[in-house]
Amino acid sequence: MFPKFCLGCNKEGAYLCEDCRGLLDISEYNYCLCSQNPQIIHPNPKICLPAGRQGKCNRCGDKKLSGLYFALPYKDQLLAKKLIYQFKYQPYLKDLAKTLASILIEHFIKTGKNTNETWAPGGVPAVLVPVPLDKKKLKIRGYNQSELLANELAKILQIPVLTDVLIKIKSTDSQMELKKEERKKNLLNAFSIKKCGTSDVPHFLGKKVFLVDDVYTTGSTMAECAKVLRSAGAKQVWGICIAREG
Repeated sequence: MFPKFCLGCNKEGAYLCEDCRGLLDISEYNYCLCSQNPQIIHPNPKICLPAGRQGKCNRCGDKKLSGLYFALPYKDQLLAKKLIYQFKYQPYLKDLAKTLASILIEHFIKTGKNTNETWAPGGVPAVLVPVPLDKKKLKIRGYNQSELLANELAKILQIPVLTDVLIKIKSTDSQMELKKEERKKNLLNAFSIKKCGTSDVPHFLGKKVFLVDDVYTTGSTMAECAKVLRSAGAKQVWGICIAREG
């Protein structure tokens, strides 16, 4: 009764047809966290990076986030922008979570990162943690797009997703309308760790955590989340997002 149409060419059948998917520039590389001229991260971290900085170069080595995986460039990519926009805004195409998760998996395969070493280092499964949504936005939208994406990734990767440990404790202004320094101030102390029932020990203690979000712009949101998670005992905190701007 409600057929799907490709957001690229309007052909009936799926939100992203195979022809339009082939036009997406799914990244074959991983990059460091630098906002200006990010470096390609070599598959073997021992070749070019100091120990413990597998996802960062010397310039961004002090950042709380351990590294970032993203599948698509955001700037000047109209189809990528449209997919993400329709995932978050009216008409709220929640089913796009499956399509976007498959694009991320293709990125992991292309970069050679879809391995046990990535998802279960030392035999200990990593965990996925969606970036929490403001309560006001959650009420309007009816769902957290990052949580939907994390749930689809969890099905494919067979690792747990923790949806109730990282919470947003204060409302913030829209990041899109703010400059870089304003974004940092806007998110300061906006996130916290929710107690795990009767225990104060978080489920991610000593584990590798993957923060899941839709777009990485300046990195302020993930940086603040990573700070909270690492302070609570996460061993590493990596970011996963559909697209990166810049």
